[in-house]
Amino acid sequence: MGILGQVFQISLNRTKEIGVRKVNGATVADILTSMIKEFLVWVIVALVFAIPLSWYMINRWLENFAYKAQIGWMVYISAGLIMFITVVLTVTLQSWKAATKNPVEALRYE
Repeated sequence: MGILGQVFQISLNRTKEIGVRKVNGATVADILTSMIKEFLVWVIVALVFAIPLSWYMINRWLENFAYKAQIGWMVYISAGLIMFITVVLTVTLQSWKAATKNPVEALRYE
């Protein structure tokens, strides 16, 4: 819900910018890629901070158990891939709505 709310709010705030880009010749694919790139940068930054921190905290927590368990690297890769897929799908669907609107409606009162 957090990503969906952010994408919805940003697409509402950038409606005029998207309209100007479309009037100047940008395609829907150009608009979608710029929005996706913007969000994926933040996802990568979050992963860079979250993976080492979670690895350290999980290993410290698992040290206290009688049976030792190791968390494999596939857990982190699968969590990252699920996050990437979720962000790309959410941003694509919400940005598609904003990018396919008629730019005249966004720029009418300017």
